[in-house]
Amino acid sequence: MADRQRLHVILVNFRTPSLTIRSVGSLRKRGIAGPENITVVENCSGDDSLAKMTAAMPDVRIKVSPVNGGFGAGVNFGAEGIDADYLLVLNPDTYFDSDTVTPVLDQMDAMHDIGIAGLDLVNPDGSRQYGARRFYSLLDIAARRLKGFGAVMARRVARHLMVEETEIGAPFDAEWVMGTGFIVRRDLYARLGGMEESYFLYMEDVDLCARTWMSGRRVVYFPGFPLVHDHQRQSAASPLSFAGRAHIRSLLLFARRFRLPLFKSPGVASVVDSGRGKRWSGTVDATAVSTKTIS
Repeated sequence: MADRQRLHVILVNFRTPSLTIRSVGSLRKRGIAGPENITVVENCSGDDSLAKMTAAMPDVRIKVSPVNGGFGAGVNFGAEGIDADYLLVLNPDTYFDSDTVTPVLDQMDAMHDIGIAGLDLVNPDGSRQYGARRFYSLLDIAARRLKGFGAVMARRVARHLMVEETEIGAPFDAEWVMGTGFIVRRDLYARLGGMEESYFLYMEDVDLCARTWMSGRRVVYFPGFPLVHDHQRQSAASPLSFAGRAHIRSLLLFARRFRLPLFKSPGVASVVDSGRGKRWSGTVDATAVSTKTIS
């Protein structure tokens, strides 16, 4: 029987083989993970992704999903059968310039109440993307999505993006962290039933963080431990586009499972309370959550 891994990395590829190859290459170059600690899910791209990735990474495990059930389903498929202490979930459009994962793992080893850790998302030029967020209200969504509205709601947007907390530079409790790049305890991930597959795209990361808070574990963001995210913000596309429609559908699904108030950001306590008594694919202990760590 193979030794238990400390870390296993999961990437879901959909028609981005070059980006996936670059991301895996950075993991190996920086000593974050070897090929035996990486799983790439080929999520029914319908192109030459599999051939390109197999040729470029012959020693990396590539799992071919029989169906494209969305991002969350792809991560769950990749996590099946993995025996590790932690999972690092990455988008293919990310890469590392240094090993910022190991020091975060060391902190998680020492702080057992951390369930999910978010890495400090940065642009290729080093500027921040602010990957820690507060739970949404409809006003928060409007402030970020409607052209011209965000300019008059700058303070509201900054609060939603937890800019002040991030700029302090110390790890802090985030209400949720972007699924672009995060570390989750493998036992917690299994206990929660993994990512909710009802979301085809978007909001599965928000949902997972909400259930993590319900389990009594914390979601913590780590400024100063960067992960480069060379991204295209598709969720801000037109509501009539595929990405726009998927984002709206996922927002409505989250609202049914938890809360999506009109004006006031709900906060951890309110989201946890709204989730009590709901049916979940995994198990949560709603009575164990601490509501004192987030203001």
